[in-house]
Amino acid sequence: MELENINPNIFKKSDERPVSESEKNENTVDPIDSREVFDLIRNINDPEHPLTLEELHVLEESRVEVDNEKSFIRILFTPTIPHCSMATLIGLSIRVKLLRSLPPRFKISVQITPGTHSSENAINKQLADKERISASLENSTLLEVVNQCIARSNR
Repeated sequence: MELENINPNIFKKSDERPVSESEKNENTVDPIDSREVFDLIRNINDPEHPLTLEELHVLEESRVEVDNEKSFIRILFTPTIPHCSMATLIGLSIRVKLLRSLPPRFKISVQITPGTHSSENAINKQLADKERISASLENSTLLEVVNQCIARSNR
C-alpha cells in the first residue's frame, strides 16, 4: 500500500485530564462533557500511520460538542490532506468507538470539518446513514481494520 501523506505533520498530544475528587466518587452523577468524549477518541490510530488522530490533529477537543440534555454528540474531524481516501474509515472508527463506549441514549454525529476535504458532502452523508454504517460493520475485513484503529484507544 502506498501512503497518500508520506510526511504528515505531527503535533504534541495534550496532557491527560486529572481526575477530580467528585469523579472519583462512583456515586456522583457526572455529566459527560467534551473532554471526556475527546479522551475516548483521541488515541484512535490513523489507518496509514502509527500515530494517533490527536497527534495528526485529525481530532481536537475544540471540535467535540456535547449536549447532555438532548443526548447529542457532534464530532468534527479534519483529514490530514484534502483528498484523503481514508476519511470514511477514520469517521467510521470514531463512530464505532463512541457507540461502544457511550450510553445508547446518545445520538452521535461524526462529520468532516467544513472545507477540509474534497468529498466532504459525500463522506458526511455516508457517516450519517445508519444502514450504511451497519452494512460496513458486517464486512469482516473492514471491521478488522476499524478494530485495529480503535484497539490502542482502549488502553
